[in-house]
Amino acid sequence: MESNLGRLPELLLFGMIAAGANLVGGLVLIKAGAHRFGERFLKYLVALGAGFMLAAIFIEILPETVSLWTGSRSGENAAEAVVGAMTLLLAGYLIIQLFEHTIAPHFHFGAETHPESFMRPSAAYTAVGGLFIHTFFDGVSIAAAFLVNFRVGLLVFIAILLHKMPEGFTVASIMLASGRSQKKALLATAAIGAATLAGVVGVALLQAKVQSAVAYALPFSAGVTLYVAASDLIPEVNHNEERNPTVSIVVFVGVALFYLLHKLIGLLDGLTAVRLG
Repeated sequence: MESNLGRLPELLLFGMIAAGANLVGGLVLIKAGAHRFGERFLKYLVALGAGFMLAAIFIEILPETVSLWTGSRSGENAAEAVVGAMTLLLAGYLIIQLFEHTIAPHFHFGAETHPESFMRPSAAYTAVGGLFIHTFFDGVSIAAAFLVNFRVGLLVFIAILLHKMPEGFTVASIMLASGRSQKKALLATAAIGAATLAGVVGVALLQAKVQSAVAYALPFSAGVTLYVAASDLIPEVNHNEERNPTVSIVVFVGVALFYLLHKLIGLLDGLTAVRLG
């Protein structure tokens, strides 16, 4: 596991790309004539991201988490360690439930937003605040995964990138539906992008001070990612499926895409190791 601050420029680069995708999502909505194009495009991107993220969690992140927590342990000690990791995963899942549906009960993810829910500006700002927390943990996930190893980081980054445009689209929708200006909608979109960068920097700095930080951050961020995929994105896919069954099929395309990239990156790692050997 890599833990020094020498990785910070690399982490910031990926964080900035993810944050930039938030801005692009907002611009897709705000730019004249792009609204309907955005809806058609983003519903497929949501479905692709959902499948890719679910596959990333169960095929890549969870095995790496178990490896980090068990190490040389075996038997009951290993089982207890796994329980600790899964407790953090559950905590990550539940904290997003808390922010999105308790603290910000009007939160709605995806390309559709219900204007009647945002008549009061305070409701819109509360919902954006929930997304701010959400995107902060996007950054946590990116940094934690890259600090485990580059392969895990790249796959998690792609998984998160696929839903960053819909996040930006959602924030812009919320702000415009509450009567805010296009400028404020863009500022809100920029704010959630900045939260992603804050999550990246926070984990990098914490890992420099506390060597075991990534071991805790990875399962926690996996819980956040699981919530996004299973409780935010999949319901949107199921909603769109009523009008277009093809959207649901794209979830499986996302899983297949992850599996292919997972195998391809593993093959490239193997060839590189052989050449270096």
